[in-house]
Amino acid sequence: MPKPVCVPCRRFYRMKKNGVRWEEGMPMYAKVEPGPEHSANWQPYKLWTSDLWECPNCKHELITGHAFEPLAEHHQKDYQQKKEIYDVTLRINDC
Repeated sequence: MPKPVCVPCRRFYRMKKNGVRWEEGMPMYAKVEPGPEHSANWQPYKLWTSDLWECPNCKHELITGHAFEPLAEHHQKDYQQKKEIYDVTLRINDC
């Protein structure tokens, strides 16, 4: 499979880090606005591992190459413990 492409720079992204762990957020009610500025309206949902890529020209980053299954889901007893063990610091609040 080809590498991701940065359209403005017309360059391939380069792998920056394998195994980046991040959290997928879940809205607390219907019609919640996405994004980090609305974090108070989102709650933990799933932990994922993926790959971080970077454009060598403009330094834009993207995460792709997600695992087939999450590392953990919010209903599991050890969810918070796994979040700490995996050192998850990035949460995506979007659906």
